[in-house]
Amino acid sequence: MVNIITKRREPFQFMLYLGMLGSALIFALFTFVYIARKSGDIWAGFGLPRMFWISTVVIVISSFTLQLANMAFHRERFAQWKWLTGLTLMLGIAFVILQYTGWKEMQAMNVLLSNNTAGAFIYVISGVHIFHILGGVFFLAVTFINALRRTTYVDAFVYSVNPPNRLRLKLVTLYWHFVDGLWVYLFLFFLYHHW
Repeated sequence: MVNIITKRREPFQFMLYLGMLGSALIFALFTFVYIARKSGDIWAGFGLPRMFWISTVVIVISSFTLQLANMAFHRERFAQWKWLTGLTLMLGIAFVILQYTGWKEMQAMNVLLSNNTAGAFIYVISGVHIFHILGGVFFLAVTFINALRRTTYVDAFVYSVNPPNRLRLKLVTLYWHFVDGLWVYLFLFFLYHHW
């Protein structure tokens, strides 16, 4: 037991865990307020945009592609690592575009920030989540650029055995899985509590 407490922790990973905990608390607060407002206000529910369904599938697939990219990286299959990282990046960008398209669908249904409390919550909560996703997209882009710079097997191998590079990939992966899981939670929450 003492060894677990006194064991040295990786500071960047610890900071990432703290950041994810803070984000989780923010979204827990959002969902708590959502439920409280729903029970005490006139609530005009509406069907979730079709694009939110599609974006959920896209973000789940992106977690799988990033996990496969990690496996390829550790198995020294660097060509697979590159294209799977690029695919994950493209799926992340597609998620953002699909979310924006979902907001446009809501506007077409006349669900605006100003005229629908349920809609306002969905705009705000999904908007804050998009902010988190954009952070992940940025770091995925950096990871992809670093992968593309490794043009030879030897260069990629040297990059892959460097502990700071391994740590960067691990942190990007942890964060991406977190924001993906967070969206799945929010989507299911909206489905269950929206009406």
